[in-house]
Amino acid sequence: MNDTTIDVVGIGNAIVDVLAHCKEEDLTRLNLVKNAMTLIDAETADSLYAQMGPGMEMSGGSAGNTMAGIAALGGKGAYIGKVRDDQLGQVFRHDIRAIGVQFNSAPATAGSPTARCLIFVTPDGHRTMNTFLGACTELGPEDIDEDLIKSAKVTYMEGYLWDRPEAKEAFVKAAKVAHEAGRQVSISLSDSFCVDRHRDSFRDLVHNHIDVLFANEDEIKSLYEVETFEEALAEVRKHCKVAALTRSEKGAVIVAENELYEISAEPVAKVVDTTGAGDLFASGFLYGYTQGHELPVCGQLGAICASEVISHMGARPDADLKELIAKAI
Repeated sequence: MNDTTIDVVGIGNAIVDVLAHCKEEDLTRLNLVKNAMTLIDAETADSLYAQMGPGMEMSGGSAGNTMAGIAALGGKGAYIGKVRDDQLGQVFRHDIRAIGVQFNSAPATAGSPTARCLIFVTPDGHRTMNTFLGACTELGPEDIDEDLIKSAKVTYMEGYLWDRPEAKEAFVKAAKVAHEAGRQVSISLSDSFCVDRHRDSFRDLVHNHIDVLFANEDEIKSLYEVETFEEALAEVRKHCKVAALTRSEKGAVIVAENELYEISAEPVAKVVDTTGAGDLFASGFLYGYTQGHELPVCGQLGAICASEVISHMGARPDADLKELIAKAI
């Protein structure tokens, strides 16, 4: 068995985010579904970008955000994702390495450009995402660094990447490599629309390959096609070693076999932008989990990190997360 030199290796869509404030009526005018993540083509991306207000650009992607949080907490992280050898690809590569995350995936020299996500943030802080996946769609089994997977305590994957067969193969390969090395595998379901599209294959993945599952209330109900959170809770605990289920202002519920812990949401003076809340919850939880903390502490760390990221624009931490979690640790 290889020694673990990495706490978490993330696999996901390597995306550069473009965020801008908008009014509720702008979503209606642009025919956008509030709070959803919608996949768009290059033409639509150009059109929406032209209609956005003043914005800010930063490297993003769900798993990339989670890895940024883990690095900010002091954890050792690595990332696997596909970018093109273009300007946005260089931006993503620079940003993720600059925060201390190992990123050695070779950029593509042909094909689609680096992905971008256009995020419209309404006055209530909620975000509506429109994603052109670009080079992300070309990630496949050949991009999985087996030695890197073997060296990580946990391999963490984002559900957003689940749309193409090659990505599914990459996920399953990574999970098998991790388990053969005695490591654990985690996934975030990412979005209820994503679950709706791939419910059967998601269930197969969760039931047969996942140790630690992250989902919000809508996603877990969609996965099991039930009406209530309690019904979903009963189902998921049959299939995962650990499930961390977030419920916005209601906090979170952590379940593991016969254990159940309710985690209170951390207070926030003002919700500015909910982009990345689930990603940073996973950061805090996985950091605690890989450092050997008890599940209630892991959940509290997740809640602290999520509360920090929703207090400002952008999906990556601004404050010193180490300082914020010091009392909880």
